[in-house]
Amino acid sequence: MPVFEKKEYKKRLKKVKEKMDRDGIEVLLASHPANLNYLTGYDGWSFYVHQGVLVFLDREEPIWFGREQDSNGARLTTWLKEENIRGYQDDYVQSLTKHPMDYMSDILKELGYEDCYLGVEMDNYYFTPRCLNSIKNNLNQVKIKDANQLVPLVRQIKSSQELKYMHMAAEIVEKTMQKAIDIIEPGVREGDAAAEVFKAQISGTKEFTGDYTAIAPIMPSAERTSTAHLTWTDRKYQKGDVVLLELAGSKNKYHAPLSRTVYIGNVPEDLAEISKVVVDGLNKTLAFIKPGITCEEVEEKWRESISGSKVVKESRVGYAYGLNYPPDWGEHTASLRPGDKTILQPGMTFHFMPGIWLDKFGFECSEPFVVTENGCETFVDFPRKLFVK
Repeated sequence: MPVFEKKEYKKRLKKVKEKMDRDGIEVLLASHPANLNYLTGYDGWSFYVHQGVLVFLDREEPIWFGREQDSNGARLTTWLKEENIRGYQDDYVQSLTKHPMDYMSDILKELGYEDCYLGVEMDNYYFTPRCLNSIKNNLNQVKIKDANQLVPLVRQIKSSQELKYMHMAAEIVEKTMQKAIDIIEPGVREGDAAAEVFKAQISGTKEFTGDYTAIAPIMPSAERTSTAHLTWTDRKYQKGDVVLLELAGSKNKYHAPLSRTVYIGNVPEDLAEISKVVVDGLNKTLAFIKPGITCEEVEEKWRESISGSKVVKESRVGYAYGLNYPPDWGEHTASLRPGDKTILQPGMTFHFMPGIWLDKFGFECSEPFVVTENGCETFVDFPRKLFVK
């Protein structure tokens, strides 16, 4: 059974169709697994093969298509009728002579959409050049339009039930972060600490378990903290190590990401100063956030908050996030950076992430938040500070 009521999926579908109509799209091919989940509830680790959901302006229900052996997964997790679940045979999988988009094209021909305006997600991990070539070869009268952000832009505003799952994910990440901090000691292998993190992410709380997260635990130490996205090694923690922790909790694929920094030993003066500046800037920026301001105004407030310090951050300081699958929990829509004029609205969720990476070490302290009617609310209740062991 899907994890939302059918009426919520229909409300989402209505908004997507309204946007399709405005964009001149008659049929939408959604291929990103988060968009499949959002529209139908489909949830399976089947995104290593091609699959999708077809949304029609003039048909009530979408059509899910995917590998035949995954079609029972669609029956178990979606709200769709049997006739709208289509499975292709296994000889389409990783074939050099045929392609799953050939199968999708046959569905459109069968239903009389061989000359429609077709929206496709041109810039996601799951739609390849071969996908596009297959469509062009099979449907030479179709007019293809880029619909890469069509569903993600609708996904930006979260419902009360979506926010409930994100709060559940936040409970999981609180437990997970504490477990990570507790286990970091001189002589402990990074990989053993990561194993405890994975266990905490999946075991969740006494009331509910967690899901796998869209990004693996980011937890480098020592000089490896001078960059943003390294995981663990065989290395053992030592006195004098900085350890970065960018972790998340996930419930029904809705995330709560969180970053904190640990130091083993007596804290150097430069790290102590950076941590103070970043945490102070984080607090001031969160207090500034409210509906009606733009993403670039949030970033501008951050820069104002740290002005006069030695801290410099040239990359974005946050991004929209929520429902997602590997390799990223970000929604790939709004970013907190100069030039992004997205207006904040109640129900939007962001990961405010002012990570600092220098030549020899880094510092991270982040907060996931939701925009409310009067400001913003953070999901996580966890101390904002440099943790010292």
